[in-house]
Amino acid sequence: MDGFAAVDFEFARQVLQRGIAALYLIAFVSTLNQFRPLLGEHGLMPAPELLAWARTSKRAGRMLRPTVFRWVRYSDRRLVALCIAGIVIAATLVLGIPQLGPPWVPMLAFLLLWGGYMSITAIGQTFYSFGWEMLLLEAGFLAAFLGSDAQPPATVVIVLFWWLVFRLEFGAGMIKIRGGREWRDLTALMYHHETQPMPGPLSRQAHLLPRWFHRAEVLGNHFAQLVVPWFLFAPLLGLWIPGPVPALVGAVAAGIVIATQLWLVATGNFAWLNWATIVIAFSAIGVPGIGAVSRTASDEPPWLIDGLPLAWLIATAAVAAVYVALSWPALRNLFARRQLMNASFNRWQLANAYGAFGTVTKERIEIVVEGTMDENPDAATWREYTFKGKPGELRRIPRQFAPYHLRLDWLMWFLPLGHSLEDWFTALLVRLLEADRPTLRLLAHDPFGGEAPRWVRAVSYRYRFTTRAEFREGHERWRRDRRSEVWGPAALRRPGRLDE
Repeated sequence: MDGFAAVDFEFARQVLQRGIAALYLIAFVSTLNQFRPLLGEHGLMPAPELLAWARTSKRAGRMLRPTVFRWVRYSDRRLVALCIAGIVIAATLVLGIPQLGPPWVPMLAFLLLWGGYMSITAIGQTFYSFGWEMLLLEAGFLAAFLGSDAQPPATVVIVLFWWLVFRLEFGAGMIKIRGGREWRDLTALMYHHETQPMPGPLSRQAHLLPRWFHRAEVLGNHFAQLVVPWFLFAPLLGLWIPGPVPALVGAVAAGIVIATQLWLVATGNFAWLNWATIVIAFSAIGVPGIGAVSRTASDEPPWLIDGLPLAWLIATAAVAAVYVALSWPALRNLFARRQLMNASFNRWQLANAYGAFGTVTKERIEIVVEGTMDENPDAATWREYTFKGKPGELRRIPRQFAPYHLRLDWLMWFLPLGHSLEDWFTALLVRLLEADRPTLRLLAHDPFGGEAPRWVRAVSYRYRFTTRAEFREGHERWRRDRRSEVWGPAALRRPGRLDE
């Protein structure tokens, strides 16, 4: 580092800008494919109804986060237009086109992505309630101030990215230590690979590893999340300590974070959470000799300080000052007895609190949706609807979907953890009885080929991975046993209404 300019972090800037833009591209594609059947005008939880409620009073309006649809009436066509615009802008940033101009150009591009995606998450309700949504928003906002290819990134912005990684990793570590006993007795990962929301192709193999390995996994996780994040700030010492050691310490810390996240990528499907962590962890990797160099101050316009235009230096300093003020609640939360997980303390979802899996479920309960064409449900032949990501057919290898986000599949995992079935699930059953095509496209297989079933029901099963011996017998990756009928049988007596 060289004062106000992080001259050795041009490689980090390139990874941050292009990587974050790529994640925005995936997020907008995911929204384009799924928002309308889930939250559109005829979705399971229609966003226009939420917007109409927000207009009923000032208090209700304040509860809704900023969204362009407060001022522009929502329609599915406008949602599509917003997604396409987001995809185009994100693609240009991935290619590095805006970065060829002055720093204000990529700034505007990232702020448009940030505002556009925040407009979607604000009306996304439970389908957009995941922690990686606010992580993407915060990362996109910070990326707006990384500048362009013409000058080195500002030191304060790189440090803000370290602060983001710290909150993300250290917050997750503190949540675990304060959470379930399984994280303290080192047994958490004896269950997690099997019970995680959406297993991947290698999850079963990871689950079958020896118990000592799982204990080592937990110890490694605690080290990576509770100890390593502090060393991300080591490159700051390079302002006073000559030599490569401070930068090397920061790079090693980032490498450990990246390595642990790659293990999670290989063994699970956590949408873009792990990939976002990997991308922003590159902020601590300095590579000397790449990109623009620091230059001496200029006495004539355009004024330069450490190679940064004075106006840009003032803008980034102002962002840093605002972030210092916004970060106090998140800092206090890290050490609070009742630590909040994935919480935002302001309407703009900046300087958030993060964390995941404070407790690990010990068994996997799946809600299986079934339908029948028979008139009598008590003597019917029931057939299962197959989801794209969640376990269903016992021989099917779980697919790798991340960083793409299957929102319906994820909420199906949360369903048995609640005290009652959610309203969106009731609406889903109605859509299945109507053989609604947009809804059926969210699934992997419709057993009725587009025809409307007579009855539907929801049955709970306990799923577990097969042992190696069991797999050799029947080539099944899962074993399951039926628990109970949690809904139905239900039929469609009136349009949009279920009768049991």
